[in-house]
Amino acid sequence: MTKKGNSNIIAIIAMIFLFGMISFVTNLAAPIGNIWKMQPGIAGSNFWGMMGNMMNFLAYAIMGIPAGKMLTKYGYKKTALIAIAVGFLGVFIQFLSGIVGVGSTLAGLPSNFFVYLCGAFVAGFSMCMLNTVVNPMLKLLGGARSNQYIQIGGSFNSLMGTLTPMLVGALIGTLTKDTLITDVNPVLFLAMGVFAFAFIVLLFVNIQDPEAVKDSSNAVSPMKFRHFVLGVIAIFVYVGVEVGIPGTLNFYLSDPNGAGMDPSTAVTIAGFVAGTYWFLMLIGRLTSSVISGKVSARTQLTCVSAVALILIVLAIVLGNSSNVSMPVFKGVQEGFGMVQVPIAALLLVLCGLCTSVMWGTIFDLACEGLGASTNQASGIFMAMVVGGGIIPLVQNAIADGIGYMPSYWLLAACVAFILYFAVVGSKVKKA
Repeated sequence: MTKKGNSNIIAIIAMIFLFGMISFVTNLAAPIGNIWKMQPGIAGSNFWGMMGNMMNFLAYAIMGIPAGKMLTKYGYKKTALIAIAVGFLGVFIQFLSGIVGVGSTLAGLPSNFFVYLCGAFVAGFSMCMLNTVVNPMLKLLGGARSNQYIQIGGSFNSLMGTLTPMLVGALIGTLTKDTLITDVNPVLFLAMGVFAFAFIVLLFVNIQDPEAVKDSSNAVSPMKFRHFVLGVIAIFVYVGVEVGIPGTLNFYLSDPNGAGMDPSTAVTIAGFVAGTYWFLMLIGRLTSSVISGKVSARTQLTCVSAVALILIVLAIVLGNSSNVSMPVFKGVQEGFGMVQVPIAALLLVLCGLCTSVMWGTIFDLACEGLGASTNQASGIFMAMVVGGGIIPLVQNAIADGIGYMPSYWLLAACVAFILYFAVVGSKVKKA
C-alpha cells in the first residue's frame, strides 16, 4: 500500500471516530442534565435540566448555513480542523464547570451551571460543522469505497449514541444532591482525547479538495417549493422527537416521583434504558439500508410515523399502570440483568426503530425535484436541527407543570405532522 493510501486509511478512521463523536457529545446533555437537576437553585426542574441540550442544538440555528459556506471558503481539511478544535474547547469548558464558579450563585442558579451551558453551546458549533464536513470528507477519502465508509460511520454514530447515556448513568450511580458534575469527568476526558487524536492525524494528512461545484447562486430558492417548506417543518419536529423521547424518558425513570423506581439504581437503569433506544435506532438504520432499494422513502416514512404515533399514544395512556422486564446494566456489583420498568418505557424505547429512518426519508422527499436548489436546502435543513433543543425544552417545561407522560402529547403531535407530510405534504408542488 502506498504512503498516501496509508495516510488516507488513518484519516478515514479519524473521520469515523468523529462521526461517532457527533452523537457521543450531543447525547451527553440529557444524562448530565440529571446531575444539574439536583443542584441547589435548580431544585428538580426538568426545564433547566434540559437547558444544556437546548444550548447544544441552538448552535445549529446559528451555524447551519455558515458551516456550508466554510467548506467553500476554507476547504474540507481546514473546516474539519476548525470543527475539531472547537469541539475540544466545548468539552473542555464543560469540564471547567466542575471547577469554575462552584459554590456561588448567579440569578439564583449555580454559577458553574452557566459555565456548563457555555460549553454545551460551543460544543454545538462543533457538532454542526462536523455534520457538514464528515460525510463529504469520507466520500473524498474513501474513493470507490466511500459509501461503505459512510455506512460504517453512521453505524458508529448510532453505537456511540447507545453507549453515552449508559456510561454516564454507570458513572453517576446513585443520584443525590451531593452528586457532582466532576463524576462524569472520565467521559469528558475520553471525548477530548478523541478530538485531540483526530486533530493531530488530520493535521499531517494531505487532503486535496475536489473541484468546486458549479455556481448555484442563480438557483430558485427551495423555499418556493411547498413540499420543501413542509419538509423543513417536518425535520424540525423530527429532531425534537428523536431527542425528546429518550431525554425525557431518562429524566422520568431517574425521578423517584416519576416512575417510582429504586433511587439507588434508578439513574443507572435509566441510562441503559435510554441507551437501548439509540441501539434500536442502529438496528433500524441497518435494516433500512437493506430495504431502501425496494421500499420507497414515502412508504417507509408513512409506516414508521404511524407506528411511532401509536406507540407514543399507548405510552401516554398506559403510563406506569403495569411493569415489564427489560435487560439492562444494574450496576457494577450486579452487572447485567432483567429489571422491571413501566410499560411506557418499553413502548417509548421501541420508537427508536421508527425514528431511525426519519431523517433520511424526510430529506429525500423534501429535496425531490429541487435540482440546483439542493445545496441551499442542505444548509436550511442543518439549521432546522435546532428543533432538537427547542422541542425537548418545551416538553420538559410541560413535564414540570402536568407530569412526564402528558408531556409526550407534544411529541405525539409532532409525529402526527410527520405522518401528514409523508402521506400528503411530500407531494412535489411549488409554494
